[in-house]
Amino acid sequence: MVKGERVYSRLKFEGGVHRVQRVPATESQGRIHTSTATVAVLPEADEVDVAIDPDDLEISTAAASGPGGQGVNTTNSAVTLKHVPTGLVIRCQEERSQIQNRARAMQILRAKLLEAEQRAQAEAIGAERRSMVGSGERSEKIRTYNYPQNRVTDHRIQLTLHSLERIVDGDLDELIGALQSHYQAELLREQTDPGDDPTRPRA
Repeated sequence: MVKGERVYSRLKFEGGVHRVQRVPATESQGRIHTSTATVAVLPEADEVDVAIDPDDLEISTAAASGPGGQGVNTTNSAVTLKHVPTGLVIRCQEERSQIQNRARAMQILRAKLLEAEQRAQAEAIGAERRSMVGSGERSEKIRTYNYPQNRVTDHRIQLTLHSLERIVDGDLDELIGALQSHYQAELLREQTDPGDDPTRPRA
């Protein structure tokens, strides 16, 4: 776990396949060995909070059915809640009063919505991790660390630095800064309409 100000926005660029080229101490012929490591950088999951908008609920009451004493069938104590955005329907008639059944139905609805939200969150994190890690093939590499040449190359932006030891020791500022600048420029380019000339007079 890494903590710090804007830490995810900076370290997210480290997600992907990292390739290492080196000559092991046990290699008598001096041949370069290549290995890869896959890295996934994920934000810590937030606590899921379920807020239910009263306008999203359709509530109906009816006489409860089944055993429960003489008054169970004569009052509209059973409560049915429908959560319109999700289509979830909860019916509760366990308690003797409508107020109690409504509170119980809300409790069940909240639990079901929480479960669905947590499941969606887990699936989203899983998908993000899979997209970062990929298959681990060398062809998917985002960066190469070449020890014989003291070279680090980030293949996404075609940046090569001859300061491998410093980068491996954790000094990533130059790399991350270049990546941030590149992707911010890409984002700006995508958001700019090529047909919209800011210098053109407007009617």
